[in-house]
Amino acid sequence: MTPGDVADAARLVGFGLQPKLLPARDAEYAELVRRHREDPGFARIADAVAAGLGLVVLEVSPRAGMAVAAGEDSVFAVRMGDYARRAASDAGDRFLHGLAHLAAAALAFPRPEDLADDGYIGRITVNGVDAFVRQACRRLEERADETGENTDPASDAPGLEAAWRVYARRTATGATKDARRLAGSTTGIIGKAVAFLVDSGFLQRTGDESGGTYRTTARYQLQVRDMAGSAAMAELLDLGIVPVTDGSASLLPAAADDGSDLVADAGLPFHTSAAPA
Repeated sequence: MTPGDVADAARLVGFGLQPKLLPARDAEYAELVRRHREDPGFARIADAVAAGLGLVVLEVSPRAGMAVAAGEDSVFAVRMGDYARRAASDAGDRFLHGLAHLAAAALAFPRPEDLADDGYIGRITVNGVDAFVRQACRRLEERADETGENTDPASDAPGLEAAWRVYARRTATGATKDARRLAGSTTGIIGKAVAFLVDSGFLQRTGDESGGTYRTTARYQLQVRDMAGSAAMAELLDLGIVPVTDGSASLLPAAADDGSDLVADAGLPFHTSAAPA
């Protein structure tokens, strides 16, 4: 390996740090991805450069480019921390932002086979994510009632049991004088979460219906694969709110007398194993 090879490897990592850029849109990027896949020596150098920057290489492929995730100590991990601080100063609100990200990932890829299928594209909506979380809140409340544990937990208690009360009490939309969503409403929080995911190259906006509709990217699939083993993700999916039959996902219907604060036209998310680019 020559200094020029090291420079090329660093260039590849630099491309990987541009989340919206894909090899199909840049000939140099495509060539460096090809070289990484065909030249083991070059791949080792590129991976070492990434590791030195505190990055974990999730995949190098024509579909995803060099997909990397920042380790906790990486300078590139600051961006998510900045998002959390900008999104909410209140600890409870920060918890809700985390729940919005968790719910979006669970709805985008509700089955293990969805994560395993490189051709799978998930689609979510802002209002659909809100409906999903509120259904989860109802399921958690029912479970707490059944076990006789329906008492308010400490504000810093971990897990979904502590989250559902906070979320269920928050208005779904609210409105300013000019009818915009309130930033502290649940759909406002979800809107911020998905906007961050778009900026990070994880989602692509496809329309304005149902509060905003989005499709997943290969980079997001790789990120969710990385977090799929988390206890919080498993707990949310285990609630059984996304029944899977023929490969599509839908929310369980609410009870007829359910007076919960659901947004109008929830626009339930849908999924497909193939979609136009």
